[in-house]
Amino acid sequence: MSSIEVDIQQASDAEELPDDENLVRWAQAGWLGDYRSEVTLRIVNEDESASLNGQYRQKDYPTNVLSFPFEQPEGIEVPLAGDLVICAGVVAREAQEQHKTLDAHWAHMVIHGMLHLQGYDHIDDREAEEMEALEVRLLAELGFSNPYLAEETDQDS
Repeated sequence: MSSIEVDIQQASDAEELPDDENLVRWAQAGWLGDYRSEVTLRIVNEDESASLNGQYRQKDYPTNVLSFPFEQPEGIEVPLAGDLVICAGVVAREAQEQHKTLDAHWAHMVIHGMLHLQGYDHIDDREAEEMEALEVRLLAELGFSNPYLAEETDQDS
């Protein structure tokens, strides 16, 4: 039976964060492995995100999600998937810009990061299509709409 244990670390002073129960549920939905494992999900502010993004990706700005898969040394078996670092400020800003609910965007970012931990990527078009289709399916199973379709905004209210 597949399962993932999620250790949540909140290092952000953001006011609107999903509750731990939802974060765990979304991480579990994104875990496709057929073995037990663990992941640390760290919620950070924009300064820490920018610092990590610069250190590991040579990008001088905060980003929504960073994934750090655990690389097991040869001969050592540890049930550790890796670490996800999600920037609360970037996720909140993107949700507003993309006219999505905060929960919908958080769920997407958690699932996106979990898939990265399992080797999925979006570097080339074929990989991107596969990863996006999987995200859309997993989010639909959680009751969220396709994150890659522009949401219509209600102009009449």
